[in-house]
Order: sequence, then structure tokens, then C-alpha cells
Amino acid sequence: MRPILIGLIAAFMAATILPAAAQAAAPAPPKATVDPDKRKAGMKDAPGVITAAGLDCQLADARLLGPSTDPKTKAVTNFYELACKDSEGFIVGLPAKPGPLPIIYTCLEVASSGAANVQCILPGNADPKAGLTALLAKQRPDCTMTNARAIGQTQDRKATVFEVACQGGAGYIIDASFPFSVAQPATFNSCLAFGPTTQTKCTLTDQAALDTYFATLVTQIGKPCTVTNHRWVGATGNGTNYFEIACQDGKGYMFALDASGKPGQAIDCAVADNIGGGCTLTNARAAQTAQADLYTKLANGAGFNCNVSKYFPFDSAPAGFEAVELACTNRPDGGVGLFPASTANKAVVYDCAHSELVGFRCTFTQPSAAYPNMTSDLTKLGKSSCAVSGERIVGVSQDKTEGFIEVACADGNPGFMMGYTMATMAPKEATPCPLAKDIAGGCQMPENHKH
Repeated sequence: MRPILIGLIAAFMAATILPAAAQAAAPAPPKATVDPDKRKAGMKDAPGVITAAGLDCQLADARLLGPSTDPKTKAVTNFYELACKDSEGFIVGLPAKPGPLPIIYTCLEVASSGAANVQCILPGNADPKAGLTALLAKQRPDCTMTNARAIGQTQDRKATVFEVACQGGAGYIIDASFPFSVAQPATFNSCLAFGPTTQTKCTLTDQAALDTYFATLVTQIGKPCTVTNHRWVGATGNGTNYFEIACQDGKGYMFALDASGKPGQAIDCAVADNIGGGCTLTNARAAQTAQADLYTKLANGAGFNCNVSKYFPFDSAPAGFEAVELACTNRPDGGVGLFPASTANKAVVYDCAHSELVGFRCTFTQPSAAYPNMTSDLTKLGKSSCAVSGERIVGVSQDKTEGFIEVACADGNPGFMMGYTMATMAPKEATPCPLAKDIAGGCQMPENHKH
């Protein structure tokens, strides 16, 4: 996180320092009544103020605070309060003479500073934190805000930083645009990433609430885990945060929390070396051996004889399942296993010649290693003259019941368009390529167009 500071604001008729809002703001004095003449003057000048300050503000109300003279430079700055529809309000100071940059603070920054002599008092700014509601609804709908505070602006005036607390225990540090705009992208950094030693801290969400929120996330990652330890690993530029968890049974996992607040599938520590330097809370080598043994047992239980030598989980899988590519020491062809989280469902393993029909491509072993299996499928259908030498995944029927693979034969004769029952991946039909023109555009492999 870049250095944050609230900075200086030249307040009405005096220079006022807004201290860093690391703690809750002091109670503000009662709101003053809006002077009708000041409102009239403010509304008259407001369109020009909005343009000069470069604000994204659909004007709802305005008032003139008045001029302020810097005691050192004698430079005069005219101050205004603006209320904007469905957004943060602002205190804006425009230099009377061209040159200096406008002074721009959101009403939440002013409220968080605890300054007594500068306040947002327009009715539309009565609850400064409400100005963040539209930003959350647009970019973080999972967060129902319960509290908010301003942390300040970055020194380079590129970001306005806030903290929000959400219903359910979530909390975020928000790097929003400067000047603040609902229309501009914002980065939401989970409060789980900030600890007692970090420069920036979440103060609106206590540790107990964060622990409860984190436990809720863990239940959604598809792995049984009683968490004994956890840590924030890092974040990507698109707002995804990565976490490591250690489990009571000795296993450990990484998982991602995307920009919408949705946790991704768990990645066990044995294959997480490329994420933030890998796991540090668990013994990854021991976890890898244990997990390989587990996948060996699961694969064999599904009827796929495989002594697993290495494996890698896919990022996506059918609901309630884990998709894992397997390499085997006892056979040349690998496979893709779909292993259920519940015993109510059955595990299934597809060899690498058929796995693409269900959306998974092998990388450990090539489909050619499983061609003998496809030759066997042809034999079952009475086509024993073809030894499969190549394949093309064609696709799945519209009703998702049948998948098609085009195969070529080693003897150079025309191959076949093979149909498989998707529910069992059992061979259903083998149509010679010259007769398969009506099946998904027919055979297209060069080997099948020589005759």
C-alpha cells in the first residue's frame, strides 16, 4: 500500500490540518443551518467549480463557504461544499488566481478528520459514508456496508482511500479514484490482508468478525478443512487475493478470493509452488505424497488403474466435484479424474483421448497414449481393421447426450466418426468417414480426405 496522508486543507478563514484518520473521528458538532444566500451563490458557481476541479458530480446542492487567505503566501482560495446525486459530496477550494491545483476532499474525509471548523452541512451530505453506497453496489455487491471511514489521499493524488466494514464480517481497504468517482474502477483489498504490523490497518472490523468471515469462505472452497492457521499470500492487479490455509489433518491449500468476493477452488499445497512462493504453513512435500496416494485410491476405485506419480487440479470443475489431471507410473496414458466432495456422487476418470469431450485437456500425457483404448472401442463396435493413429475432438450433441470424436487409421484407409454416450463414455457408433457428412460437418482430418 502506498503512503497515505490526509494532508492539508485551507479551511474557511483559517488553515486547518486534517490529521491521518487512523482512528474513529471525534463526534462532530451539530450541523449548522445552510445560509440561503450562500446556497444561492454556491449553486450559481457550482457548474464551473465542478468543471475546474474535474469532478464526476451530478449536482444536487451547493453552498459557498467563502474565501480563505493563506497567512504565508497571501494566496486566496474560494471554498465550496457540493452535494452530488448517488455519490460522495465534496469540499472544494479553487485558487482565485490560476496556478495552484484545486483542493478537493470528500465529505467522508472531512468527517473522518474530526475538524471542527470545516464541515459538510448540506442535507444531501448528512451521512457522508452513504456516498460510497453506489460504488459498492456497482463494484462490490457482496458488501452491505455497516460502517466506513476515509483514510486519505495518496501523495501523488492518484487515489482516495477508504475503509468499509460489511455485514457478515468482511471488510475492505478501497483504493478509489482521485477525485473520487463512482464511474472509475476501484481496488478492494480484503482486511484479511492487513495485520497488526502493516502500515495501513482496518479498524472498523474486529479480528473476531474477520475470523468468522474467513471460516465462511473456507466452507466454500470444496475441501474439508478445520483451519489451524492461515495467511494472506498476495494480490494481483485485478483485485484477486490469495490465501493459504493449514488444516488440522496436516493438509494445506491455497485459494483465491476474486474481485467480486467469491472464493475459487482450493489448490493443494503440493502443486501451489507457483503462487506467491508456495505454501509456508504446511509441509508441501509430505502433502504431495499423501495427496498422490489419495488420488491413486480414488482413481482405482473409479475403475481407472493408476499409480499416481503427479497430479494437477483444474481451475474449474462441475459443481460438487474436483477435477484433477493424473499421470501414472504403471500405464502410459494418463487421465482426468472428477472426484466428488460427497459420497452421494461417484468418481469417474476419463483417459486423455476422451477427456476433452468433458472439457479437460491433458498436459502430462498426450492423447496418443490412449489411442489403443480407442482402437479397442472400435473393435467393440465391430470395426477391428482400424488401429487408431490420430483423433479430432468434434464436440457434443445439443442435448448433451452424445459426444463425437473423429479418428484416423494407421493403415491409411478412411477413418471413422465415433459416437460416445456421454453419461458413461461408452462407444455407441462408428460411422465410416465417407458416410459421416451429416454428423457435425463430417470428417475433416487430412488423413481422412486422401481417398
